[in-house]
Amino acid sequence: MKGTIFNIQRFCVHDGPGIRTTVFFKGCPLHCAWCHNPESHRRQPEILYSAKDCIRCGACVAVCPERLHIVSSEEHRFDRSACMACGSCAAACPAGALELCGKEVEAETILSQVLRDAEFYRASGGGLTLSGGEPLAQGAFALELACMAKQADLHVCVETCGYCSEDDLRRMLPYVDLFLYDFKTEDSSTHRHYTGADNLRINENLAFLNRSGASIILRCPIVPGVNLTDEHFGAIARITRKYAAIRQVDIEPYHPLGTDKLMRLDRAAAYHDEMPLRSQQIDPYLQELRSNVSIPVACSF
Repeated sequence: MKGTIFNIQRFCVHDGPGIRTTVFFKGCPLHCAWCHNPESHRRQPEILYSAKDCIRCGACVAVCPERLHIVSSEEHRFDRSACMACGSCAAACPAGALELCGKEVEAETILSQVLRDAEFYRASGGGLTLSGGEPLAQGAFALELACMAKQADLHVCVETCGYCSEDDLRRMLPYVDLFLYDFKTEDSSTHRHYTGADNLRINENLAFLNRSGASIILRCPIVPGVNLTDEHFGAIARITRKYAAIRQVDIEPYHPLGTDKLMRLDRAAAYHDEMPLRSQQIDPYLQELRSNVSIPVACSF
């Protein structure tokens, strides 16, 4: 079986316990306005183009089968309207201004790369993390990869937005040691406004995982003007106390790393703040949250 991914990142330390390899799946049912991986939203491969890195050599013009690149000494125009993301231009670009994002890969190929670092996983308590995008948007492929990883005696984490079918979660349960589960906002209309979908299914799936005895880390992106509020941190505390399956809360401060990627995809930003969230902005909320829950609360800047 093949799935579509856009990156395999080794030696990760923020995607679950220990040292891990994170596989980033392409495609997501949500389009969060602040997403730092906007290249993951669409399932199909795409070309990223960085104008500042282009040296206008014309190599892309020579290889593009649809003649979508027009290069002069002053500018490089890229017409995406008929682009099939064949990757010819990216392969020919000597400056790295063009990049193919997304490729179909077999689960066996991914696992062979992951297992190269098996000794690091064993020494640190790490393993494999499926991330994205949304891994469960490719449910059958995620299941196959997780099953193969468990057969290889790897610790498996799945980072999910929770917007998937309960059946997909049920099938994954025997092969997942830890779910990294997103909690963006308690308010359904706010959730729909900033992600494109309400949170009813997400809340139902979180309750299902709790009933099923899963282990969960609640991951909470904190975005100024959206959910940096006493009300939201109060909701985090309530849901943490409600579900015994939640072992830890990870507070994830906003950063603008997705902005450059949106420019390279020729898309407008739905949310943008030039400045990352600073510790002094969030510390009072963290202190209050820690005083209201009995499990660890982590925050990484």
